Amino acid sequence: QVQLVESGGGLVQAGGSLRLSCAASGSIFSSYGMGWFRQLPGKEREFVAAIRRNGDYTYYADSVKGRFTISRDNAKNTVYLQMNSLKPEDTAVYYCVARGTLEVYRTISSWPYWGQGTQVTVSS
Repeated sequence: QVQLVESGGGLVQAGGSLRLSCAASGSIFSSYGMGWFRQLPGKEREFVAAIRRNGDYTYYADSVKGRFTISRDNAKNTVYLQMNSLKPEDTAVYYCVARGTLEVYRTISSWPYWGQGTQVTVSS
């Protein structure tokens, strides 16, 4: 079992930046692939980014590629999502996710562990 707590959300103007953090506890962090999903208002949750447990590969949704960067610090049991050049359409609740395997996936059902989410609002 792993517990996930997100932080770093807030209100930012279009073109600005935010960094989300997700602190993990309860298990060996370096054993888990980590990711981020988001839920836009009135829509289903969607994949944003993922990183393998050893940090060797990262994956991004096309909509955020080149603007968002996922990284992890296994010594701090934390995964980050650096979000630059934010757009109003990035407004969503962002969720941290984890799975205890080497490979990571873009599908919601592949991720057994979820945080509570943090709100990101981008104003135009």
